Amino acid sequence: MKPPDTDELLRRVSHGDSPARNQLLSRHRSRLRKFVGFRMDRRLAARVDPSDVVQEALVQADHKLDDYLRDRPVPFYPWLRRIAWERLVKCHRRHTAHRRNISRELPLPDSSVRELAHHFVSPGSSPSRLAERRELIARARSALQQLPERDREILVLRYLEHLSTAETAAVLEITPGAVKLRHLRAIDRLRNLLGDES
Repeated sequence: MKPPDTDELLRRVSHGDSPARNQLLSRHRSRLRKFVGFRMDRRLAARVDPSDVVQEALVQADHKLDDYLRDRPVPFYPWLRRIAWERLVKCHRRHTAHRRNISRELPLPDSSVRELAHHFVSPGSSPSRLAERRELIARARSALQQLPERDREILVLRYLEHLSTAETAAVLEITPGAVKLRHLRAIDRLRNLLGDES
């Protein structure tokens, strides 16, 4: 039997189903864990486990869930992701020298840029293609770092976090049409920087 989807769980939770509430929050745990892992500053790795940030976010989401169910301002996962983002920003402020007001952006760690670069280079299996592929990945990393922040962000949301168009629109607070346009422009800029050699 297929497990219930998020909308079904939300319906059940709104009718007071406690097991559905637990299932709803836990079903997104691994997705949030990947998100936090991609976004967490490597300087925090020795002090903070991404799972701890996720757990704090889920506890906070549990406290706010009834308010969310009343208003449903955005789709569920972007709402949950926003709570995890706020926890990550607080963690970053607490454990690094960045005390400035960080609301929307944390620098993308180099390891995440490297992971993103892999999405834009076709896999090569032969030993002769291995060196060529490494060079292309290095070029893709360099190109990604040259992109404007808003272009890189849309690529991270789509290729690392695997957000849908609707989820991306909710996160960026723009329309789905604007997401598609921004995504196409970011890909075009990346291709121009790569010279269409990847």
